[in-house]
Amino acid sequence: MRSAQGQPARRRMRTGARLGIAAMACVAAALALASLVAGGDLLDLRLPGGLPLGNLLAWLVPCGLSAAALALAPVPGRALRFARVSCVFAVAWLPVSLALADDLALNFSGGRGTAWLAFSLAVAACAAAALPTAALAALIRRRRAGAADRRTA
Repeated sequence: MRSAQGQPARRRMRTGARLGIAAMACVAAALALASLVAGGDLLDLRLPGGLPLGNLLAWLVPCGLSAAALALAPVPGRALRFARVSCVFAVAWLPVSLALADDLALNFSGGRGTAWLAFSLAVAACAAAALPTAALAALIRRRRAGAADRRTA
């Protein structure tokens, strides 16, 4: 299925479903962040394959924020593109981190640590900015649609 501009059409989800998905993603990110802030021995727990639980929780925070932004972003627009880029960076954070560290515990040495820190800060900033950007774009789009409906009525 293609849109009028010749691009693949994105199925429109109802607002309630979008808000539900965004809320679940935000709750998952908040719980992961709370677990990381609280600390404890649970973060050192090794998952099958040897990955520490703390690394998985750290990955879940930007993924949750980016997924929420992706759910909220209005269909065609810059906010959707920004949410997609944020999602790609968030998903790529753990594989890139593992490649830079060469171990599952994410222990860095030398210049790789600096590169990892810069990449991690970029991912965190992108994920943190994507959610309010998408929410604001959705709010503006909704208000404009409401104003257009009032003018035609």
